[in-house]
Amino acid sequence: MSYLIKPANYKPLLNLQQTELAISKIKDFFQANLSAELKLRRVTAPLFVLRGTGINDDLNGTERAVNFPVKDMNDAIAEVVHSLAKWKRVMLADYGIEQGYGIYTDMNAIRADEELGNLHSLYVDQWDWERVMSEEERSLVFLKQIVRKIYATFLRTEYLVSESFPQIKPVLPEEITFIHAEELRKMYPDLTPKERETAFVKKHKAIFIIGIGGPLGDGKKHDGRAPDYDDWSTIAENGLPGLNGDIILWNPVLKVAFEVSSMGIRVNKEALVRQLDLEGKNERLEMYFHKRLMNDTLPLSIGGGIGQSRLCMFFLRKAHIGEIQASLWPDDMRMECKNLNISLI
Repeated sequence: MSYLIKPANYKPLLNLQQTELAISKIKDFFQANLSAELKLRRVTAPLFVLRGTGINDDLNGTERAVNFPVKDMNDAIAEVVHSLAKWKRVMLADYGIEQGYGIYTDMNAIRADEELGNLHSLYVDQWDWERVMSEEERSLVFLKQIVRKIYATFLRTEYLVSESFPQIKPVLPEEITFIHAEELRKMYPDLTPKERETAFVKKHKAIFIIGIGGPLGDGKKHDGRAPDYDDWSTIAENGLPGLNGDIILWNPVLKVAFEVSSMGIRVNKEALVRQLDLEGKNERLEMYFHKRLMNDTLPLSIGGGIGQSRLCMFFLRKAHIGEIQASLWPDDMRMECKNLNISLI
């Protein structure tokens, strides 16, 4: 079911031509800076993978992958990727990437089950990145170091946009604020997870919520996460489970919590077995990706995805992701957007 947030008196700060120019500037600048900050080299990514290998990301476990039979492979079923969370780790091994270095790619996906709205589209584009790490780096301290490097790239990109288009003023704070999902639950016990995010990020403007995927103190999850890429169950130095999280910004146009990145330290063998058991997914141990991890042919890694259209939407103060990318939208949403001065591409 589609849902539209309707900002009052919305007026785009850039026209269509300026917007296209700005999108190109942001994408070129951001990926070059992210690559330098995290020591990543660009690789080419697949649009689809074979079903049954365990390589496709199953997100929350309920989303259906767009699929089709491949005629010249005996009608084997290929699936359009949801993301490249596990594929990237295989590439780190196959490309022989050294510790402290990594890869990034332009990931394009189709998520047919998305509920369409200002923030969600059928078409997903993000920078997917993955970096080789050591056993000693499997810690909250290291996770925060990487988050701060990514956030520094956000700040530089926002400065570029404000210099190029002076009508767009910087809004991001100098520092990102860290909080664990359990701490957030205790802080706002009567709110839903999304309401907690909104309350906290409205105050701090840029936050990283740690520990997403496992049950909290009340037995409920802050949000879902597949059991076989992020490590959401290992007890960290803070005594709480989870070595992963989300980067969330306060969106000044829509007045909402605005997730721009999901990332984390990836599972080692112990965490993989534990999380598959917790989720009742032990049969996945027979899949290609999982066998490679259990056989020690995949490196320890940290990685994530950063939404390209979402970042552009944020930096250009757009009210709808359809002002950044070409996609499909319900007719009634297109009509409403037109009335609200929101120009969908």
